[in-house]
Formats: sequence, structure tokens, C-alpha cells
Amino acid sequence: MANRSPRPFQPLRRASKLPVWADVSGRLSLALALIGFVILIHWLDRAGLRDQIDGHISFLDVVYFTMISVTTTGFGDIVPVSDRSRLIEAVIVTPIRVAVIFIFVGTAYSFVIKRSWEKWHMTRIQNRLTNHIVVLGFGVSGAEAVKELIERGTDPQTIVVIEPSAARLAVAEEMGCNILAGDATIDDTLNDVRVAQASAVLVSAGRDDASILIVLTVRHLAPHVPISVVIRQQDNELLARQAGANNVINPVSFTGLLLAGSAQGAHIADYLADLASVSGKVQLNERPVMATEIGGSLDQLASGGRGLRIYRDGKPHGFWEPETRALQAGDIIVEVIRCEGCEAD
Repeated sequence: MANRSPRPFQPLRRASKLPVWADVSGRLSLALALIGFVILIHWLDRAGLRDQIDGHISFLDVVYFTMISVTTTGFGDIVPVSDRSRLIEAVIVTPIRVAVIFIFVGTAYSFVIKRSWEKWHMTRIQNRLTNHIVVLGFGVSGAEAVKELIERGTDPQTIVVIEPSAARLAVAEEMGCNILAGDATIDDTLNDVRVAQASAVLVSAGRDDASILIVLTVRHLAPHVPISVVIRQQDNELLARQAGANNVINPVSFTGLLLAGSAQGAHIADYLADLASVSGKVQLNERPVMATEIGGSLDQLASGGRGLRIYRDGKPHGFWEPETRALQAGDIIVEVIRCEGCEAD
């Protein structure tokens, strides 16, 4: 699939601890407060100062002398003449002068040197991304998926979110994810996050046509990466699979399953929701067969879970089928396990 429009490399972003405006405001407020404190001291001790020009110390002279004292060594037109004034300059004003200089130097470091280094550092991280999870679209479904992943123990720094909306990206950034503003249907955008080295790609663009186009683009760039996509129209599920999606999730169909389950029994829908969420007392788990399980039956798993199905050579086999009586190397097991962290609930 050809690139739609060439554009420069886009570095990732990661949430900063303090917004830029808050950082600048805090530093400026502190510097002004220190300068105001020195003005007050000089005004109260104006009798110990001498104006070499007219011999009179006005409030404007105090402000002028303070700014010169804090920012430079002075010009000599206004000088402290009393012992107390000289002590104040040595003990109070000089440390404040040093503090104000550090504030301005620190601001320059933070907004020039540090941020440039962070941009370079994020670019290095981006160039080394591997086994990460790429989330394409951060609407309701994408946000819930990321939240569930983090609750299941996934490090948010291994999650990369691509989304054109600045407001949605801000939410993802607050969650600790790496973010990139861009169009996920463009090859360059996906190459910027090294989609071919990802462990999984989750697609939820909000519209079926956009989601299917994204799946096509990802599959073109990453032939072997597992892709899961949210599709809202049942007629489009086959198209999504043909585009290359490994898993197609239809929230409408899942809601229908819950409704149908609730009609057939009071606790079926509750159990289905339990399986789907990390907060439930039981969870579905997918994993490769262990070496100690090879040759054994699906109902005798070393994990202690209840085996439901195996995938062998890409084909599913239920627990009642003869293929599950002797597990083989390369089998993928789907099991139900208990949520140990929920035992006290």
C-alpha cells in the first residue's frame, strides 16, 4: 500500500509530570515573590541606602536598586552605607540573587536542554520499540481496552496509542501510554511506531470502513502481528477477517449474548461478564502448552485451570473432542482460571 503523503518522522510523546504552563507559572511566580521580598526589605531599610545622584531614596529608587542588585553587581549610583544594610545585602540579598539566577538557569535547562534531550530520548525508545501493543483509535472501546490491559498488569509504557484527536490523546497520555497524533491508515505513521515489531495491534477507529482500511494497512506492513478489530456491523465482520484481522469483536453481538444469557438464566450473563473482565472472580486465559503437559489431557492442566479448547495448526478443538486427550507441542490452550486477587472480594 503506497504512502498517501510524505511527512517528517514523528516522535512519540510521554506524559510529563507537570504541564508546561504550570511549570512556567510556578517558576515565574517564585522569582517575582523573591524579588518582591527584596524590594520590601530595601524599602524598610531605605535609610541605610545612599543615592549618589540626588541623595534622596524614593520607592522607584528602591525598585531600581533591587533589580540591579538581584540581576547584576550594581552600578554604584545607589549603595548601602550602614552596617545593617551591608549585612542585609550579604546575608539576605546575595542568597536570593543566587536563587533567582538558578531559577532562570533552571528554566532554560528545563525548556531547552531537558526537553530537547527528552525528545531525543523518546526517539531512541521509538527506534527500539519491540513486543509493544499498538492501539489504533482511542474512543470508548480503545480507552476501555487500554484500561483493562493496565489493570491486567501491562506496563503502560509498552502501549502506543495512535489517535488524531488531541483530547483523546491527552487521556491516553495521562494513563502513562506513549502517544502519537496521526492517521493510522498511512504507512509512515505505522512505521513510526514500528508496527512490524509489535506483539499485538488493537484497532477501534469508530467506523467499520476506517477500521477495515487500517487492518489492511497494518497487515501489509506486519504480516505476522496479531490484529484485533472492533466491527459494529455484522455484515462487515467477514470483510475485516479477509482484510487480515485475527480477531473480530462485535460489541453489538456481545451485548446480544449477554441479553440472551440473562433470558436463559439469572447468572449466565453475570458469568460471561466475569470472564470478560479482569475484575471478575474468573478469567479466560490463552497460553502455549507447557512442556510438562504434552501427552496429557486438556482436563489435567498443570496451571490448575479448566481447559476449554485447544488450537492446533490454527484449528479449534473443544474439550469433548478426541484431539484434546493428548496435548501436543505447539498447541495453544484456552482455559478458565481463577482471579487470585479477587478471592477476598
